[in-house]
Amino acid sequence: MTGGPETRYLVRGGNPLQGTVFVQGAKNAALKMIAASLMAPKGRTVLRNVPVIEDVRRAIELAQAVGAVCKFHEAERTLVIDASDLTSSVLPAEIARRFRATVLFVPALLHRLGEATIEGIGGCNLGNRQLDFHYRGFARLGAIVEQGDTVIYIKADRLRGAHLYLDTPSHTGTENLIMAAALAPGTTIIDNTALEPEVLDVIAFLTKMGARITGGGTGFVTVEGVEELSAVEHTVMADRIDAGAFAMAAAITGGEISLVGASLEHFGVARWKLEQMGVEFATHGAIVQVRRERQLRPINVITDTYPGFATDLQSPIMALSCLADGTSYIRETIFDGRYNLVGELNKMGAKVEVAGNAALVHGPTPLHGTEVIAHELRCGVALILAGLAADGETVVSPGYLIDRGHASMASRLATLGADISTEVVR
Repeated sequence: MTGGPETRYLVRGGNPLQGTVFVQGAKNAALKMIAASLMAPKGRTVLRNVPVIEDVRRAIELAQAVGAVCKFHEAERTLVIDASDLTSSVLPAEIARRFRATVLFVPALLHRLGEATIEGIGGCNLGNRQLDFHYRGFARLGAIVEQGDTVIYIKADRLRGAHLYLDTPSHTGTENLIMAAALAPGTTIIDNTALEPEVLDVIAFLTKMGARITGGGTGFVTVEGVEELSAVEHTVMADRIDAGAFAMAAAITGGEISLVGASLEHFGVARWKLEQMGVEFATHGAIVQVRRERQLRPINVITDTYPGFATDLQSPIMALSCLADGTSYIRETIFDGRYNLVGELNKMGAKVEVAGNAALVHGPTPLHGTEVIAHELRCGVALILAGLAADGETVVSPGYLIDRGHASMASRLATLGADISTEVVR
């Protein structure tokens, strides 16, 4: 899957987490900014606070595959991109198959080279949610989209402003269509846009580049096409999903940690749900303090687009619910593949059942370590959390899926007192 050696996480539970952890830069903002930077025909874009994760490495590989010159200074979490000379319109299969966000590179290729070819679409297996609305949006802006069994070809002599809509307020769809509209002559109106903080950060980045965008955060975005975008410098916002995962790690171990760079506002409904369970939050400037001392209470969660409960935090809160005193009800409305976690938690001694579109978590149940499978990124994170609370050793594999979205997960948890390590599978 990775093209390199496979890794797995070894977690030995029982240690309450204590201390301070730095929240990484937002994956779901950084990936869009890397793609958007290719729309600048000259100069060098500098992105700071870029998370050192596998998805970012794949995005850099894609940028390089089409001709951009990229230098990722990982120790400084700074990425420099020079897209002056794009040389290929092909997004190659060997990268695209492992990277769900490949479609984000289409707007830059259409504007710069007049065409884009995607040889494969990858990332996590999250069920039936497709990328058709991206292509329908490109078509409404004037592109010709041809779809084969293994290749998608998009061509446009010149995109033009149009009235677009999203069937659901997808953050990736919102950002991608805004990018496509930014250099399309005329006015583009996009209805039912996403409200995530990452969308606003991407809009702020594009605005710095010279794009004319209004209505961010209202669900109704207007883009006035401009002739050219410029290379700029930007600091990526903190990752609220990373912050949420560490908050739940503190909660599941009965610990107390400080999250540096986190924003409690960005947690959305997740904050209130965690507080209902008995998790305590306190804010001190740019630091969010999280602790859990009392018995966890059961919870009722329905995932929704922002500011609703984030689908990316549904799996971690399911793991946390295993320790709650009573039955929790969790309904997934975004990705139907999320319930793959249920069987893995039950291997560890949990009592979780799926009834229709809901998962019922009967707690509290003592968890015990065993070998479990990370079916996708958030499932893997949830299994690490379960391992932190379990007796004995939990082995989570493949580690690559976790590393797609979280930087240095093992070392950051270890600094908080967790007994966790990674190993290469021979």
